Amino acid sequence: RRRGQLAALSIAAVVIIVGVPLWWRTTETYRAWLPVSQIKELANLQLQLSADVEVVFARGTVTPEQQKKVPLTQTQDEEHTVDEDTALRYSYETRYRTATIMEEDALNQPTAAEADLSLHTLSESPCGSLVVYVIPESSSLLPEDVDVYIGQRRTALLRIGTKMRVGRTLEQLLAHLEPRMKQVLQVMSFSHTDITAALSDRVRLSPGNKESIADSMRTFKSSPGYEITFSLLNPDPKSHRLHWDIEGAVQTYIQPLLTKLAPLANFSIDSQTLYYTMLGVNPRFDSSRSAYTLNSDSLAHVINPVEARLGSNAASSNPVLNFLLYVPDAHHSPLYINDRKKQEVLSNAFHSPRWGGIMVYNVNGFYEPEAVFPVDININMAKVMGVFLAQLRLLLGVQSSTPPPGFLVAPCGSTGLADWELDRLMWSRSVENVATATTTITSLAQLLDQIGNIVINDNIAEQV
Repeated sequence: RRRGQLAALSIAAVVIIVGVPLWWRTTETYRAWLPVSQIKELANLQLQLSADVEVVFARGTVTPEQQKKVPLTQTQDEEHTVDEDTALRYSYETRYRTATIMEEDALNQPTAAEADLSLHTLSESPCGSLVVYVIPESSSLLPEDVDVYIGQRRTALLRIGTKMRVGRTLEQLLAHLEPRMKQVLQVMSFSHTDITAALSDRVRLSPGNKESIADSMRTFKSSPGYEITFSLLNPDPKSHRLHWDIEGAVQTYIQPLLTKLAPLANFSIDSQTLYYTMLGVNPRFDSSRSAYTLNSDSLAHVINPVEARLGSNAASSNPVLNFLLYVPDAHHSPLYINDRKKQEVLSNAFHSPRWGGIMVYNVNGFYEPEAVFPVDININMAKVMGVFLAQLRLLLGVQSSTPPPGFLVAPCGSTGLADWELDRLMWSRSVENVATATTTITSLAQLLDQIGNIVINDNIAEQV
């Protein structure tokens, strides 16, 4: 009996000493260590955006007395509180100097565009920086009603009146230039409106700022890659045989833009032709114009029926930008799109936020009285790609805001994107990525803290 009691006690001791810890160890939820305290600090976000600005005075814009005080460097900071957890600080370091001999020669070019190209050839400004050349009132580079010229690169020309420099100290001259300089920075560098819109994942935008809300809802979210699909919709192949050189058009009009956007994301492009594909909305006949029309209130119903025919790339998780060229059938041609004011849209196209764009291409002019069907039609790809390029810029977040009075903005050129527009987009995308990352990781930490039985593997901890 004594031996049985000892055996029972031994078994109980083994169970308590070995079994219980072993059971606890094998049934506990594995949770790798996370830097919770550091993650909680991300709830309070304070971002600082810095820009380098160089102001170059051309001959005739400063007096000899003023010239003695340059070069000069000044730093200006602006602080904005977005909400109780988010604050922004903008820092502008401005360096003032006089133009070199080679820069003076470049500023003597016949036109502002040629001067911009010559100045760019002399020295290429780094990403995020600006160079503003102050030119005299007597300069013929700018028209009479233009005070500021924004070039294709990171250069601006600012005209100053002669009376503003005579009898003034350098400090007074700089104070006179400051309002225009702020406008130049708002156009060519980051603006508070764009940066606040980029924080939409983290901050609730003010209802009063309707423009920022509309821009943020229209633009695709930041992504490592995008899929771009061009589709030709031919609902009436018995009437017309369509030919479009989509490959050549992409190389000429779209690829230069995508090459310039390469630092932001990867792009892949494909195309397709779909037959007997209708818009899914019955257009109305306008007897006064002898044409069919689609009103803006019916455009929302166009996309869903068409989208079912487009297909999808299941092998990719990247967002898809759809661009559709629709050629109406002979019984509903010509077809025009009207805006909310019942006015004809000049481009005969519309875009849908975070989806893509559709253009209606009328070919009724090719139907001659003695035409033999189907009629062979070559599509004007320059006209089509001009519309799609503008839509692509909007959907990717390149904002084309109206410049202030007295400003002249140069066309973006063959690349479809000016250097300073790329800088603005990179500022916005960087802020958007920071806001999204901090919001995601703080939400993850809160979820893991509330639910204690969620497994946290080592690979997840490493990513965090």
